[in-house]
This record gives sequence, structure tokens and C-alpha cells, in this order.
Amino acid sequence: MLLEYGAESRLIEQIASRLGVALGCTSIQISLIPSAIVLTTLIGDASVTTTRRAQEQPINLSIVHQIVTICIAAEQNPRNIMMVEKALDTLHANPYPSWVLIPIIGLSCAAFSHLQGADWVGFGITFLAASGGMLVRKELSHRNYSLLIVFAFTAFVCTLIASLAFYDNLSHSGHIVLSSSVLLLVPGLPYINSMLDAFKGYISMGWGRWTQATLLTLMSSLGIMLAMGLLGLKGW
Repeated sequence: MLLEYGAESRLIEQIASRLGVALGCTSIQISLIPSAIVLTTLIGDASVTTTRRAQEQPINLSIVHQIVTICIAAEQNPRNIMMVEKALDTLHANPYPSWVLIPIIGLSCAAFSHLQGADWVGFGITFLAASGGMLVRKELSHRNYSLLIVFAFTAFVCTLIASLAFYDNLSHSGHIVLSSSVLLLVPGLPYINSMLDAFKGYISMGWGRWTQATLLTLMSSLGIMLAMGLLGLKGW
């Protein structure tokens, strides 16, 4: 779950080791690749090795925080396996409601456009474009589409709505509106985690996460270019 929900590799290794020792293991050995974990549990002279594949999940640091909290509780109450199992079964994502998340995302992108010099009409169009894009992103994710497809189609929709700035010269900052409306698609955490992993010695994880973030960026660019090509817009 730590790997699936966006924790950095050092944290995954530390939590696994600490939790294993708290539950009575001699030590835990772990090997990470971007799509799976290989875990060896050592208890005295006996060992068990298991492989678990990581499923694609949206980044959720609330889950990561809850797992860290469970680890700390297990260290304070050693060998309490039932407590750990019960706590893991009751993990919940704590998502923000859509009626809060969508307008806040739109407002953040619109605020950035205003900081870059967009006029108030451009501010409003950016808000609509980013909010509409976030709505599309949530709906596609809810239907379990590939994240690459979600990013491409969301970028396409954002750019289509943002192009209203060029209609009848509604806004004099149309290019700022275009660039600001897709900021919700910047894969910031995967890029940050890839650098942290690489600097801390997890080279394969670093490359894997960097490649994933780069693919998301490329698919977003593809959606933007497709919309601009259809509308005949010339660059940012």
C-alpha cells in the first residue's frame, strides 16, 4: 500500500522493517521495483520470501500517514498482531468531496494565471477550464481508465475550454490562460519521489518513477497539441 499510494522508497523500507521487528521478526529484507515488492521475513533461522505486485492507485498521502501511525502503535504494543490487522482493515482514504476539490483546483490554476498577468476574463476562463478538466479527470479515474489516457483526455478538455479566451478577443491573455489551465496535470510528486529515490540509492525505483512521470507529461502534451491543432491555435 505504501508503494501504491506514493510513499518514497526509503520510507517503505523503514516501515516494513520496523513493523516486522515490532511483530516479532528477527529482521526484514526488502527489494523494491516500481511495480512490485519482494519481501523476506527472517524469524530465527527460518525465512519466508513473498512477492507482491503493486496495483495502480491515485497518490494518497493520507493512507501513507495512517500506515506510519499503525507502525508507531505497533512499536508501542509489540507483538500485537490482531491490533495491526484490525487497523490495516480499517484504513480509509479520506478523500475531499468533489464539490470542494473541483472548484479549489480551478481557483488555484486561475490564481496562477492572474499572477502571470492574466486579466479578469482570463482568470474566469482559466477557472472554468481547470474545474472542467478536474471533473473529467475524476470521472475517468472513477471508471478505471489508464492514468495515461486520463491525463491526455483531461489536457484535451482543459485546452478546449481555455481556447474560449481567443473567441472574439474575450481575453487579451489567451496564451497565459492556455498554459495555466493544465497545471493540475503536473506530476509533481512522482518527479520529487524519483529524485529522492535516486539520491538515496534506489536507482531502479528512481528511474521507474521518473519514466512514469515523464510519460504522464508526454500524454498531457499530446492532449494539448491535439486540441490546439483542431482549433488552429499557434503555440503558448
